[in-house]
Formats: sequence, structure tokens, C-alpha cells
Amino acid sequence: MTTELTRLHAHHMAARLRAGELTSRELTEAHLDLAEAQDHGLHAWLTIDRDRALAEADAADVRLAAARGEGREALQALHPLLGIPVGLKDLVSVKGGQATAGSRILEGYLAPYDAHITERLRDVGAVILGKTNMDEFAMGSSTEHSAYGPTANPWGLDRVPGGSSGGSAAAVAAYHVPLSIGTDTGGSIRQPAALTGIVGLKPTYGRVSRYGIIAFASSLDQIGPFARDVRGAAALLHAVAGRDERDSTSSPEPVPDDLLTLAHSDDEAAGSLHGKRLGLPKEYFVAGMEPGVETRVREGVAALEAAGAIVEEVSLPHTEYGLATYYIVAPAEASANLARYDGIRYGPRLGEGADVLADYLTTRGQLFGPEVKRRIMLGTYALSAGYYDAYYLKAQKVRTLIKGDFDALWARGFDALVAPTSPTVAFRFGARLADPVSMYLSDACTLPVNMAGLPGISIPAGLSEGLPVGLQLIGAPWSELELFRLARGYEAITADADWRTLEPADLPALADPSTPTPAERMAAMSIVDR
Repeated sequence: MTTELTRLHAHHMAARLRAGELTSRELTEAHLDLAEAQDHGLHAWLTIDRDRALAEADAADVRLAAARGEGREALQALHPLLGIPVGLKDLVSVKGGQATAGSRILEGYLAPYDAHITERLRDVGAVILGKTNMDEFAMGSSTEHSAYGPTANPWGLDRVPGGSSGGSAAAVAAYHVPLSIGTDTGGSIRQPAALTGIVGLKPTYGRVSRYGIIAFASSLDQIGPFARDVRGAAALLHAVAGRDERDSTSSPEPVPDDLLTLAHSDDEAAGSLHGKRLGLPKEYFVAGMEPGVETRVREGVAALEAAGAIVEEVSLPHTEYGLATYYIVAPAEASANLARYDGIRYGPRLGEGADVLADYLTTRGQLFGPEVKRRIMLGTYALSAGYYDAYYLKAQKVRTLIKGDFDALWARGFDALVAPTSPTVAFRFGARLADPVSMYLSDACTLPVNMAGLPGISIPAGLSEGLPVGLQLIGAPWSELELFRLARGYEAITADADWRTLEPADLPALADPSTPTPAERMAAMSIVDR
């Protein structure tokens, strides 16, 4: 029963809940039991709150029973996330719960309030299972930079799940939870979605409030959904999106209710692709892209064309400057945002207590990880006197040019762009830790979207060497509904593909309590490499 329930897609769960064939408590217990039994070998979760989750499930069952008593209209008025388990990346504030952002400098901190998206999830009746692992302060592309140890990829336990939202992605891919929340600053939803074989959407900047989200780079961060299918991701976005007066960057742009009515029929979904005009940016087929990844992506493009989409090669000429621009802007904003962590207001404080400055330096020096320190130093340097104009100001000008490339394509009438999500499949633990630049290149296909504030979605596109490959769709501002329709169409035209029937290869090992933890596996691999 546990296996059966956890394999359902979120919309199937919702239908069974409304029909009274299933209770939210049964559904929640099945996911809790699986996550608690298997997380030893995966480490997708930093905390699982069974008591709170079961209380929320019981409350959802009360709402469901009341609606069934009132009749069909009352049931139809319920949000499809009512009673559905959700995981939150551990930088989302949940009142009374931890929010470490994957860092020791926030160890022991308990959030005094709910984030906006937490409030929205409570309003619709979703069940929050717990908090997922992540790269420290969302700085990384592998979840190896978590201060609490790495997360493994269920497709290969010796490989990374991507990052920084690797815990959220791995938890969905391993069936521990049907839906989860991540954040995307330079690709941190789409890249792990690609590497774990699930759906992940980065919304338009401002579509979802950042209130109550621990910040990395404020002009780039955006909250978004993970799911095992497109309809689940669309329902989760619908639940959390919308204007929030506490976040001046959140947009009043209406959230379309049609997010909840994507085509059920594969024939209808596939038919919506006919006549769509898609651009294929040549710059996204970057040097170093694995041949197997390029093959799967081009097969995906060919499938879209066969379904009636019109695909044209296009150019985004300033893409080559995206990586360098991002790694000036993002660290600069991080250096400002992370200045607040001083050992006085949040988390532990190290030192003797007699010298405030010495304690400040000791706390930050010992409790920030090496990647966070690296980016703080990069950002502080870029903002320092004499270098601001040469680096940060120039980067912002180039950012405008990157956005202009996209705007020119929307003006030409393209419905979306289609591209790779990641140039490689999931890499092995430790493979890129000694070379930060090679790690940064993991996001080469995703970060221009963040620089331009656009929405982008990664959807599964098959396997290369037995590991998932992601296909990325990029849209104009506020075009999430269009992206979901295109993604649902692609899902429909590949519904009979053999790879759609496959589960992550290393799931059986997660059921074995003798399976090493990701940290143990990573340490053993490091010894062998030396």
C-alpha cells in the first residue's frame, strides 16, 4: 500500500481524496514511513516533522469530509493540493521550525513566523512533511556544500542530485513526497530537476513572494515547484504565487486559474503543440556538453517538430557573458545579504564574549563554509571602492543586454525557446569540488534566464548512460501557463517512451539499512581518488 500510494501523481491523489477512497492521513503516513525508512542512504531531508504533518493531514480530512457532505460544488471548490504532502527547502520559514539554509551559522535558529508561501500552503490545506537539504545559502550546483552533509541522487547513489535544491529534487524523485519547493537563483530548480528526472519550474521574477525566504541574491532568487509531472508542478505554483504586500518585488500580475485545468487527455495536450513557434538557441549547446545529453535534447526537439511545432534556430549573442556576469552580480548581493549573520541576532555565537569584533570574526570564520566565504569575498571585492564601476556596474549593463536578447525574440513572435537544461548528466561526488569554475559551468544553460527574470521549466527528456537528461523551455515574462501547456504537450507525445516506465536505478539500495550515507560514500570515494 505504501508503494502504491507514493507512486501516484499529485492529481491522482487529489481525485482519490475527494472521492473518499483515501484519507490524507493514510497518504501522509505512507510518505512519512517511506522517507524515514530510506533517508539514511539519500539524506534528502534535514528534518521530518511527523506530528505536525499528521495534524495537518487530519485537518485536511475534516475539510474534505465537510465538502463531501455539502456536495459536488463544494468538492470542486477545494484546491487540488488539499491533503497532499509537500516538502520545503530549508530556507523557507515555518513558524516554530528550523530554517538553517544548509549552514551551521543558523543551526538552532527557529523561525518566528511563516513565510508567505507557507501561509499559502496552509490556506489550501497542503501537508508540510519537513525541510529538505540544500547547498549552504543556496550556493552550489550539487548539494555537496551543505554543512549537514551531501544528498545522493536516487538514480545513482554515488552521484549528486544537482543543487542547490538537491534535497527537494531527490525527495520527489525517490517518491518520498509528490511535490516540493525549491529556489532558483541561477538554475537551482531546473538543474536538479534535470539531474533527477523530474519537473522543475523557475517562475518569472516577482511571481512568488520571497517574504520569509532566506536570501542569497535578492534580484535573482525565485521560489518554484518540483513535481513528478507537469500538472502537479502547475498546481503547486498556483497555490504559492501571487502578490504579497510585504515583498515590494512581488508582482500584482494575476495568477491564472487555468494552471489547474491543464489538459487531462494526452491527445488534447499533444494537439496544443501544433503551430507553436519555438526558438532553439545555438549558444546553449555549450562546449563540453556530453554527446548523450545533446542527442536526447535534439530528439526532444524533433519530437516537438513531429507534433506540429515550428522550431527555428536562433541566437542569443550575449549568452557567452552570462556566466561571468552572474558571478559578479550574485556574489555582490550575497555579500550584502549575508552581512547580517554576526552571531548576535541569529544562530550560535562563538568566542569568549569579551571582544565583540573578535567574536564576530570567529563566528563567521568558523560557521560559514568555504563556498560561502569564497562568494562573500568575490562580492565584497566587486563592490569595493575603485572596483564597483569596473565590475558590478558593468555587469549590470551586460545583464541588460542579456535581457535584450530575449526581448528581441519575443518581439519576433516566438512562443518559447527550447534548450538543454544541463550540459551533463549527474556527476560523481567530489568530481568538481576541487575546481569551482567547473562547478559553476553546471549552470551555464540556466543562469541567463535568471539574469533576465524570465520563467523556465525543465522536463524529463530520457536517459543518457542510464541517467536523466532534462529539456528546458524558456518563456516571456508571466508566461508560466504557456510553458506548462507546452511541457504538458511534450509529456503527452513522449508518454509511450520506454524511459517513462523506469524508476531511479538505486531505489532498492535505499531500502537496505546497511547502505552507506552519502557523506560516508563521498568520503570513501575521496580516499580512493587520492
